Amino acid sequence: MLLDTCAVLWLAADKSKLSEGARRALHEARGPLYVSAVSAFEIAARYRMRSLQLPLAPDDWYREALEFFALQEIPISGPIAARAALLPPHHDDLCDRTIVATAIERGLPIVTPDASIAAYQGVSIIW
Repeated sequence: MLLDTCAVLWLAADKSKLSEGARRALHEARGPLYVSAVSAFEIAARYRMRSLQLPLAPDDWYREALEFFALQEIPISGPIAARAALLPPHHDDLCDRTIVATAIERGLPIVTPDASIAAYQGVSIIW
């Protein structure tokens, strides 16, 4: 499973914001849980714009969240970047498009409440 940025934030800070289905899927996951490297960018950008408060600097928070929850980071490769740019215009958010492209490239479902992500063909959503 690939966690959307909001799912990473809620997993670490307030699990009650995750749906029952998402909490159950995360708890019962048999394989690794993944996060796109673009989530680090999105978290730091939101922190810098002051739309996100964290108890630590964003890079420290992100690193600790990955370690604590044993999340595996997927880097943004050339194929992922190209796919993100070429996706249909269902979503204007480049971070979300990168997460969608990552999920498609790796064959992973995305843990997200974002209904616009579900519009992409070849993506399954857990929520």
